[in-house]
Amino acid sequence: MSSAQPANIPDKPALEGLEAKWGETWESQGTHRFDRSGATRESIYSIDTPPPTASGSLHIGHVFSYTHTDVVARFQRMRGRRVFYPMGWDDNGLPTERRVQNYYGVRCDPSLPYTTDFVPPFEGGDGKSTKAADQKPISRRNFIELCERLTAEDEVQFEKLWRSLGLSVDWTQTYRTIGPEALFTSQLAFLRNVERGEAYQAMAPTLWDVTFRTAVAQAELEDRDQPAAYHRVSFHQPDGGTIEIETTRPELLPACVALVAHPDDERYKPLFGSTVTTPVFGVEVPILAHHLAQPDKGSGIAMICTFGDVTDVIWWRDLNLPNRAILGFDGRVATDAPDAIASEAGREAFAQLAGKTVFSAKQTMVELLRASGDLIGEPKNIVHPVKFFEKGDKPLEVVSTRQWYIGNGARDEQLRGRLIEHGRELDWHPDFMRVRYENWVSGLTGDWLISRQRFFGVPIPVWYPLDDDANPLFDQPILATRELLPVDPASDAAPGFDESQRGQAGGFVGEQDVMDTWATSSLTPQLAGGWERDPELFDLVYPFSLRPQAQDIIRTWLFSTVLRSELEHGRLPWAATAVSGFIVDPDRKKMSKSKGNVVTPADILNQHGSDAVRYWAASSRLGTDAAFDPQNPTQIKIGRRLAIKILNAAKFIHGIGSAADGSDEVGNPLDLSMLATLSEVVRQATIALDSYDHARALEVTESFFWTFCDDYLELVKERAYSGEPSDRASAIGALHIALSTLLRLFAPFVPFATEEAWSWSHDGSVHVAGWPNENELPGVEDGTTAVLDLASRALTAIRRAKTDAKVSQRTGVISAVITGTDQQIALLAQAAADLRAVGRIADLGFAEGDELTVTDVVLEAAPES
Repeated sequence: MSSAQPANIPDKPALEGLEAKWGETWESQGTHRFDRSGATRESIYSIDTPPPTASGSLHIGHVFSYTHTDVVARFQRMRGRRVFYPMGWDDNGLPTERRVQNYYGVRCDPSLPYTTDFVPPFEGGDGKSTKAADQKPISRRNFIELCERLTAEDEVQFEKLWRSLGLSVDWTQTYRTIGPEALFTSQLAFLRNVERGEAYQAMAPTLWDVTFRTAVAQAELEDRDQPAAYHRVSFHQPDGGTIEIETTRPELLPACVALVAHPDDERYKPLFGSTVTTPVFGVEVPILAHHLAQPDKGSGIAMICTFGDVTDVIWWRDLNLPNRAILGFDGRVATDAPDAIASEAGREAFAQLAGKTVFSAKQTMVELLRASGDLIGEPKNIVHPVKFFEKGDKPLEVVSTRQWYIGNGARDEQLRGRLIEHGRELDWHPDFMRVRYENWVSGLTGDWLISRQRFFGVPIPVWYPLDDDANPLFDQPILATRELLPVDPASDAAPGFDESQRGQAGGFVGEQDVMDTWATSSLTPQLAGGWERDPELFDLVYPFSLRPQAQDIIRTWLFSTVLRSELEHGRLPWAATAVSGFIVDPDRKKMSKSKGNVVTPADILNQHGSDAVRYWAASSRLGTDAAFDPQNPTQIKIGRRLAIKILNAAKFIHGIGSAADGSDEVGNPLDLSMLATLSEVVRQATIALDSYDHARALEVTESFFWTFCDDYLELVKERAYSGEPSDRASAIGALHIALSTLLRLFAPFVPFATEEAWSWSHDGSVHVAGWPNENELPGVEDGTTAVLDLASRALTAIRRAKTDAKVSQRTGVISAVITGTDQQIALLAQAAADLRAVGRIADLGFAEGDELTVTDVVLEAAPES
């Protein structure tokens, strides 16, 4: 046994520079590379990693949740699994388009021709105005090229940050949601949906964002409280009487198609089936019954307009009412009045609304009602929730549009039942997140609207033939064939036609819409796993082992992925899902760009080190929100202290002496007790990580580590340096076994510090070393955890006595007595020599007592100054 430490240990171990050093080594050695050769399905652990949106910058919340996933990946890799851990980039969709518009000062105009070698007005803002009116209109193709250029630049920066964080991703397994393979996969899956009757096109009321000029799906909605006012308005009965309703949308009176009350409302039962005339416009409409009418709201009877909100849509559909929509895609009142407004006075009144915004039309309508005497009293101001597109800043309107849908169980009870059952089969972490999924599926009110009136996205692979008058025949779509994929109908000719026939009578027109971003992201298992591209790989990794994700996209990403997997494969896409909580600011508000409270992680990582930041992230359990204060990141500082202590403890142990194995030499009761305690830590940490409770695994490991450093190292230091050969060998052997075990336990959490310390005595990486086995540690059978526990408690009491006497811990003790039960004394006696050495106790006695205490401490006199 040599006392010389390895030559590659630095004089002063430091965290600085470890990210670059080990990141390069891992990449060059392929440490995290997925190797499928000879692999079986059972030997693989596959992760359906969230593809971050490549539109700007990552924030601290990304670091938080992706660290949770990486802990799992590293743990499973050390367990001997072949970890398939890819990374995707979510490029397409509205966030990318908005960023390109602002970054380059452009906007897309599909009517413009392509410009070769186009140079945008500016890059990165440069202090220029980015208002829509100031943006240069460019062709769709030029716009898409700029989207691709900017997202590619963002992806380089994202990958750099992920590497510095230590994500053990296999960087040879990446994909883009707008790349050729993603286009092929998304379009093929859509075509199969159409062929099986799961996807269809329909003209229907659609939630519409007037700012972005696009349809919005149910999953993209959010309620925001908005000021409004109730207007009490009179409708006229044939006998001269009136019926009063209350509405917050008087501007939609021209679109009124009926009045509705609850079927059990005694006030209106006699009126069901009769008619009234709308004020100002003089249109006759029926009075009908529907269970969604609220007797206790307003006057108990409401007007149905096409369309004021989603309830109007339900009433319109259930009661088979006509469509008199008056709002256009720009959110303004249409120029032409509905045919139902037949009177000259009614048409003149409508002309005063035509072309106006909703806000201006409302003001005009109120004045018209006042003038006709049909406004009862003054409007009553209220605040109520209004539907918004989650990325929009104006209330949504409901307009009639032709859109593509995928059935999601809203109108298919069998499909809904299968989706709910899948939610119950899925292993949720934490389990309480399951109810969010079930509530969402149970509350679906319409099929999934997947078409978007955007530009940078996966084109819907469909064309429409034109009749002899060049009108599209939407009910006869021309579907792309598999051989044509990927395809863009806006620029590629339809099968059986040539480009000269585009837009011509008897020719064709291409579908202009693209797919909702979730229609692509819902296929991440297929995209990452190589579905049609690499069937051998897909069979190995699918269904995936894990879907990690945030809690706010259970209704979008998780649900839509389960849906697409059910439709295509008839099964769950993964075995388990791990749902992270949010990062909140010190005021407990969720961090988001819109709130302006986002913290970007680059500076935090540079200042404190990646291991420290990972420690902070891993300290929070799944599903639990974590507060982050960049001005006082206490938990990060604790993590940095831990990482440095790991390096220093490893250096100290190597400095005491080396041991080839040491397991056969460990025989001292205190050493065996330490290893038995460590064995229990291994057991608990393994159970916790198997259950996706990374925070518990870190907690038990860290707790033992500080006991190991503060108590055990001090207790055995003297013996390890200068004890009898057998006692010294036992201490050194136990120290090295413990160090090896602790480095592996900490490796998933603080990968850089543990790799550095491991390299001082091993050739390979700690991250592919075997995960420690509780039964392999010496002391499991021969030792007891009580010896270390009792010795630590006794040492703490001795230290406290010196502290209370306000003397140095180096002060000698003339005599001291430890009292305890017979069993405690018997066990402590086995560590008496080490206690005497560390406490500098000349005479240590034991006495029987009810409780473990240290008494009669006589300290040496302090030297005279």
